[in-house]
Amino acid sequence: MTHDELKEKANALPLSPGVYLMMDKTGKVIYVGKAKKLKNRVSQYFQDSASHTAKTRQMVSQVDRFDTIFVTSEFEALVLENSLIKRHMPRYNILLKDDKGYPFVRLSKDAYPRFTMTHKWAGDGARYFGPFGGRFETRQALDAVLSALRLPTCNRKFPRDIGAERPCLNFHMGRCDGFCRPEMTAEEYRRRINQASLMLEGRAKQLLKEMSAEMEAEAEALRFERAALLRDRISAIQALGKKQTVIAGLCADTDIWGLYRGSGKCCYAVLHMEEGNLAGRETELFTAPMEEDETEMLSALTAQYYLPRAILPHEILLPQGTEEDCENLSQVLTKRAGHRVWVHVPRRGEKAELRAMAQRNAAEEAERATTAQERVAHTLELLQKMLDLPAPPERMESFDISNTGKSDIVASMVVYSGTRPLKNAYRRFHIKELADGHPDDYASMREVLRRRLQRAADGDEKFLPLPDVFLIDGGVTHAQAALSVAETFGVTAPIFGMVKDDRHRTRALVTPEGREIGIVNNQAVFSLIGQIQEETHRFAITFHHESHSKSATRSALDGIPGVGPKRREALRKRFGTVKAIREADVETLAEAVPRDAAEAVWNHFHAAEAKAENTTP
Repeated sequence: MTHDELKEKANALPLSPGVYLMMDKTGKVIYVGKAKKLKNRVSQYFQDSASHTAKTRQMVSQVDRFDTIFVTSEFEALVLENSLIKRHMPRYNILLKDDKGYPFVRLSKDAYPRFTMTHKWAGDGARYFGPFGGRFETRQALDAVLSALRLPTCNRKFPRDIGAERPCLNFHMGRCDGFCRPEMTAEEYRRRINQASLMLEGRAKQLLKEMSAEMEAEAEALRFERAALLRDRISAIQALGKKQTVIAGLCADTDIWGLYRGSGKCCYAVLHMEEGNLAGRETELFTAPMEEDETEMLSALTAQYYLPRAILPHEILLPQGTEEDCENLSQVLTKRAGHRVWVHVPRRGEKAELRAMAQRNAAEEAERATTAQERVAHTLELLQKMLDLPAPPERMESFDISNTGKSDIVASMVVYSGTRPLKNAYRRFHIKELADGHPDDYASMREVLRRRLQRAADGDEKFLPLPDVFLIDGGVTHAQAALSVAETFGVTAPIFGMVKDDRHRTRALVTPEGREIGIVNNQAVFSLIGQIQEETHRFAITFHHESHSKSATRSALDGIPGVGPKRREALRKRFGTVKAIREADVETLAEAVPRDAAEAVWNHFHAAEAKAENTTP
């Protein structure tokens, strides 16, 4: 379909909730989204692309057709969207790991059912719990549950092996009650299995309450041995709930979410809490290719995280989101869990502090896993987006003017390759063309840029290639001065002035047309532009000081017989300052120039003193 046909089809959609699927020419689904009002949402993709991100424009450019599925409510759209994302794995959606990374616990349907671990939920009539965390942690948790309830973990088959052999070592170690013995009934085995199931469902509190009541009943009936066994089992289950190695999802009643968009990587962190105590933490890195805002990212993440799970907490704290989003997710998860799941954004108090802790966990994990190359790429992509460049800038040149009054006016050209200074490409300029010799920053900037572009036009490799961006130290007028020169050479690279705040830090970039682009709120770009501005200023000031020192030395040595430009340069290199030359004796001066020249220099600075001494009575 053409762009106009896609736009016409989108405008014809109803204002109803639903899910849309974007497809390329091969029919492959490349993006799945949900909408409260399909017409408004889908039609936005085919309007003016100036407001789109670069990656959204890229996605839209590949759309050949789209399909829609209508539902009756927005939270039904949430469930369907998650299902379609899992099925199609679209390249432009936020995608978490698939279920193979999250083990399930399977309970068979045999007369003596057994717990096993599996990576997939199969429609075989068995009972499944999870998905949980990693395979190692899941195995630890399952072993701990079976041990606490003294259920068998051996390979014997029941009822086939009941009474066939003596109980194994687990029975003698007190880790199993020996269900291979004839005196242990199938009813007791199934009762223990049901108790283990309650724990795997996260209902340990209910189980402990029931067992405590049973223990008290046994004690009142004077069956103290039975009561003691229940007491020991209760203690084991209580200890199990306190172990940090147990999967947090088994016992958590509150999940706290943190979300961080970093330099190249994004990360979410989920802290699992049980009765106010931290039971565990999960983190996962992911990419957000569509550059959704954080509310949209959370919507996608929480749906993919919770909807496949059989066990859900009673409370979920999110870092942000609207009341409507929270209520929709709460309805979906409540229906899934069979109990009320309260989803909300804490604003103050202890829960807000927990939310901040989850945010820190997500940020630290993302920054730890992000490489230097990814940070560079992310920073340049942000700069590209802010300046509306066709691609991330590979080469940037920055210019600054430095002078003291009307003397020694100089300029610096600093080059950055990506985010790193390219020092072998730095260039220095003496300003030569000011008509009356008085400082004029704008005229100086025009001269520097003209000379720089002329050298490039002449094929001078020291001034090639041209940059992707020109950065001019100064405001809009400096940028206009640079633009007037660039236009005469037919150079179209964008030009921006670096506008400083009262602390001499670059707070914004400004176009020659006067449009300011604030950078203070974007730390990565703010740091990069500030570094470039400081390096350009440093290089200009250093060059100016060197030039001024040479001028001062040259003027102080002017007129000395036998001391021409080469000998003045030798003295400057040897002594550095006029003061050092003045204080040196003839022998020391003779280390830099011939002796007769050294005597002439000494006499130049000390003739008046010698004359005064000779006339003293």
